[in-house]
Amino acid sequence: MSGVRRAVLAVLALVVLLAGCGGQTSSGTGFSGNRLDPPFKVSDVSLTDTSGQSYSLTKSTDKPLTLVFFGYTHCPDICGIVMANLATAVTRLSPGDAAKVDVVYVTTDPARDTRPVLARYLDHVHPGFIGLTGSLSDIIAVAKPLAVGVSQGKKLPSGGYDVTHGTTITAIDSHDRAPVYWSQETSSAQFAADIHTLLAEGN
Repeated sequence: MSGVRRAVLAVLALVVLLAGCGGQTSSGTGFSGNRLDPPFKVSDVSLTDTSGQSYSLTKSTDKPLTLVFFGYTHCPDICGIVMANLATAVTRLSPGDAAKVDVVYVTTDPARDTRPVLARYLDHVHPGFIGLTGSLSDIIAVAKPLAVGVSQGKKLPSGGYDVTHGTTITAIDSHDRAPVYWSQETSSAQFAADIHTLLAEGN
């Protein structure tokens, strides 16, 4: 076998190998989220929704799909972008798909994000979204199994403070498992497409 032929075969083998690896990624399947095997466990610790009712990500999520994001209303950038993308994603869904999805916003700043504050914030984002608050320790207990870090940040000269939190968005299915998460860069179109895929798989 000539040296050129060997080189060509080596390149072809590398292309096949890379294609095989690419098939395991989200981009290779047209799915933008990151699938988890095994799924994250979901805490049954109860928080409080904006109407004052107890709400658990296991006991109170009765729809086929629940998307959860941890953020705070004073967040200067990422939280607003993620929530806007989620709101737009829901409007992209068919009425049938939209009826099967809840979006839950868990504050990471319970000292300032009271129930009325959360309610006003979410009314502007999407009136159907669910806002949750509670003690910081309970919020951390809910976030930790989903691999979302939450902690009180440093005091600012203005009198406020930074709040440190993870920026992933997590999907919880009807079996109280979290099999998928997305990054903060996910667009509304990508969210909508993935939600449709997950709902179709659930059927």
